[in-house]
Amino acid sequence: MNRPLARILALAVAAALAGCATTTPSSAVTDTQTMPAPAVLDNPFFADSPLALKYPTFDKIKDSDFGPAFDRGMAEQITEVEAIANNTEPASFQNTIVALEKSGQILGRATAVFFNLSGADTNEAREKLRADYAPKLSAHNDAIALNPKLFARVRDLYQKRADLGLDAEGQRLIERYYIDFVRAGANLSDADKARIKDINAELATLSAKFSRNVLAEVNASAIVVDSKAELAGMSEAQISAAAEAAKTRKLEGKYVIALLNTTGQPALAQLENRALRERLYKASIARGSRGNEFDNTSIVSQVLKLRAERANIMGYANHATYVLEDETARNTTAVNAMLNKLAPAAVANARREAVDMQAVIDAEQKAKGQPSFKLEPWDWAYYAEKVRQARYNFDESQLKPYFEMKNVLENGVFFAAGQLYGLKFKQRTDLPVYHPDVTVYDVFDADGKQLAIFIADMYARPSKRGGAWMNEYVSQSHLTGNLPVVANHLNIPKPPAGQPTLMTWDEVTTMFHEFGHALHGMFSNVEYPRFSGTNVPRDFVEYPSQVNEMWADWPEVLANYAKHYQTGAPMPKELLDKVLAASKFNQGFATTEYLGAAMLDQSYHQLSADKVPAAGDMIRFEQSALKANGTDFYVVPPRYRTAYFSHIMGGYSAGYYAYIWSEVLDADSVEWFKENGGLTRKNGDWFRAKLLSRGGSEDAIITFKQFRGREPQLEPLLKRRGLTTP
Repeated sequence: MNRPLARILALAVAAALAGCATTTPSSAVTDTQTMPAPAVLDNPFFADSPLALKYPTFDKIKDSDFGPAFDRGMAEQITEVEAIANNTEPASFQNTIVALEKSGQILGRATAVFFNLSGADTNEAREKLRADYAPKLSAHNDAIALNPKLFARVRDLYQKRADLGLDAEGQRLIERYYIDFVRAGANLSDADKARIKDINAELATLSAKFSRNVLAEVNASAIVVDSKAELAGMSEAQISAAAEAAKTRKLEGKYVIALLNTTGQPALAQLENRALRERLYKASIARGSRGNEFDNTSIVSQVLKLRAERANIMGYANHATYVLEDETARNTTAVNAMLNKLAPAAVANARREAVDMQAVIDAEQKAKGQPSFKLEPWDWAYYAEKVRQARYNFDESQLKPYFEMKNVLENGVFFAAGQLYGLKFKQRTDLPVYHPDVTVYDVFDADGKQLAIFIADMYARPSKRGGAWMNEYVSQSHLTGNLPVVANHLNIPKPPAGQPTLMTWDEVTTMFHEFGHALHGMFSNVEYPRFSGTNVPRDFVEYPSQVNEMWADWPEVLANYAKHYQTGAPMPKELLDKVLAASKFNQGFATTEYLGAAMLDQSYHQLSADKVPAAGDMIRFEQSALKANGTDFYVVPPRYRTAYFSHIMGGYSAGYYAYIWSEVLDADSVEWFKENGGLTRKNGDWFRAKLLSRGGSEDAIITFKQFRGREPQLEPLLKRRGLTTP
């Protein structure tokens, strides 16, 4: 995959913002003498993959290939960049911008695969490589971004861009290059550039260590249960999976409940054993702050101080101000205003939901002749299900038999894409995969031509980071002739052999969500890789994926996939009606836990360096920030606490607000689809042409307005979240 310099610079800025090596597949050593000897001619990264659409040769890639590919790729790109910077001919669009777009081929191929595998299927060798190369890659980014001769050529083109006779995309490319260079520090003094380089290298190292700690402690903190009786409330399949998990840890006869990297844990909604629920919850929230070898509080403190210092060097009051200038939000005032508007209504809803749950607790305890107890955080999910059952007469366990994983993907997600966009999918078994659980599909456009390759990696495993995400192995570009190879990753617990994979409703909507990102990548129709697919502002990137969630419960789509895995019988209409009626249920909790994390992110990143709390004060600061933000409702903790808040140690630093910012656009767009007839090719083609295909080649809000015909409105979001009624 070609990862051109403009995109590298954008990623360099994003990674610098984040201090996260995993999102910076672009930095390298500047010493050309580090190029490896030509003996490693069989390295699969030294040439384009011979497979379809340059799909990675996973069967030939060894961990030992990455280091030589990084070294040679970095050295080669530095040589290319030096040739551009020292070109004696006047700077032109072709000899400077386009030449930079084409640079870094080997490095791009190697980093695309490496950093994707580091998230999807890591191991000790990859973790060591990541730690070793994080500062080297950061130094490489800086060597390019802070090259004064190179910047002089870009600046010259920027100043006369209107007179170059370029089309709109070419002119925007020059503008983005210039902005990327400036935001990387190209205008700074030599002393400040030197300090920026040191900060970036240190942040890369710290971020890699933070990520290792999070993954290691998620695995180390799994709950070991001695008896099956303690797991009452869980299904037989879940109990079998817990027994299998224990066997893999050589704990025969016991059961293991694995943790996800969120505060809430799925088993909390089912476990009848209150003591076990408390144990599970407390293990979850203690991660990263126990004072053990996985403690992340010192790392977070250091990262926040370094980010604040760098922002100050760049001329900004704080890291958040620096980040938001290049997002659609533009400034902290806009973000704070939206979050502050939503928080009071969300918390008020959560408090009303808590009253309902306390009433259930009181009634149950009275019926047992036992004293009541106060609702605690580890009780919320369990009693929310009871309230849901009482109010809507169904629970999640009734839904799962209708949501078999492959059926949801092929007859739900793919079906909706076919109805909207005319896409067709065909599974491939001839392409190599990096893990046996991975499935690969060819994607064909409405005209029958191949559009992309789609990789589906749906199961959780110890080598995989938590959450769900999309990534690209190859990005679309007319300049390079590349078509997309994109992947979706979920963390669905894998059942024992021979058992069906039955999904929760949340997992179903997550699958639709991530495929919305995949569509954004697959429909890209741009000239330059810098603008391909999801290369849009962070607070815009979630928008198309959130829109795609609407098709999960669209009647025509649901009827096509919501079928009993044993009988094939469709989901009863009365059950579907209950699901739809319950769509606003527990939204006070969902919105409050999200806002707690989003506002905590802003609280940290709107600090100056001298105000950043020390490691021992991080948790106290978290508590005081939640109180100041009005989201400190004890029984609804933030979705992520500081020490395992991977989003803000990665690409979402000062940007976790992006989900709800994007949801404003999403909710408004859902209204447009409903107003215009819903699931039709006409609607899909319009959304694709005006927005999904444009990538970053136009200003994000302009693409929204071209699609919607007006500015976005907040009211559809408030209505969806149930925040409009007292």
